[in-house]
Amino acid sequence: MQRALKRALAACCALACTAALAQSAPQATPLDVLRTASDKKLQAGVDRVVRKLDLEPAVVTGRLALALVDLSDASQPRLAMLNGDRMMYAASLPKIAILLGAMVEAELGRLPLNPQTVGAMTKMIRYSSNEDATRVLHWVGGERLIDILQSPRFHFYDASGGGGLWVGKAYGKAAAYRRDPVAQLSHGATAYQVARFYTLLANDRLLSHPLNELMKETLSKPGIRHKFVKGLEGKPGARIYRKSGTWKDYHADSALVEVGRHRYVLVGIAQHRDGGKWLVRLAAPLHDLVVPPQRDVVAQR
Repeated sequence: MQRALKRALAACCALACTAALAQSAPQATPLDVLRTASDKKLQAGVDRVVRKLDLEPAVVTGRLALALVDLSDASQPRLAMLNGDRMMYAASLPKIAILLGAMVEAELGRLPLNPQTVGAMTKMIRYSSNEDATRVLHWVGGERLIDILQSPRFHFYDASGGGGLWVGKAYGKAAAYRRDPVAQLSHGATAYQVARFYTLLANDRLLSHPLNELMKETLSKPGIRHKFVKGLEGKPGARIYRKSGTWKDYHADSALVEVGRHRYVLVGIAQHRDGGKWLVRLAAPLHDLVVPPQRDVVAQR
């Protein structure tokens, strides 16, 4: 963490000098490149896993959304989705949007990166601290975060495209200050836009390299071992960068997973009392669609 923080601090010092330019000419990010990576073979595999686990009814009724992106070949990503553009309540998963907002403000010289601020971001992500999430959101500003998410640079929320990442409420008892236009949610997400978030991060295209490194460090070392993390416990050598969410019958998880030369993004959002168990059961077989099982055997030697 200290090394990533030092690099990020150095980068932000340089970026602060050109903050005005960064605001007037945001970096362009291809919006639909990931959609063109739709892969029939990977999709068939995801469909097969869902059928085998008897989760087809949950997909048909819109209670389960999934996205899987194979990034093992950087030049040819592969995408598979089920209800990928369905806007769903995602509990604490959208805290990744607050993390992004904080990093953008740091990039512009508006938010200092120091042990206090980075520590709050880390607790917000690794341990899903609502108190720290509200603190970081306050530093960024609620309306400012919505502007960032909808900006041409990131385009993580698009009402005309079904929605995306949204934070319109602090993580506490306060009322929502702005609900999303598509589904009127306070904390929402689509599996596709979350997958796109992690894909850009994995390819070092979300922010500057030092800030991407710091974001990955913050997302590493999950402090809550459930859902995808629990489901992947039997997969040796898996390095997981993740953020999950749970509230009542709503369960969500999202992760960038690296195993040797293999990399993939996995996103799941469910609305069911057993949704957390669904995500545990889905993790390993979806992992195997990207990382050949024999790779696990080799890793054990």
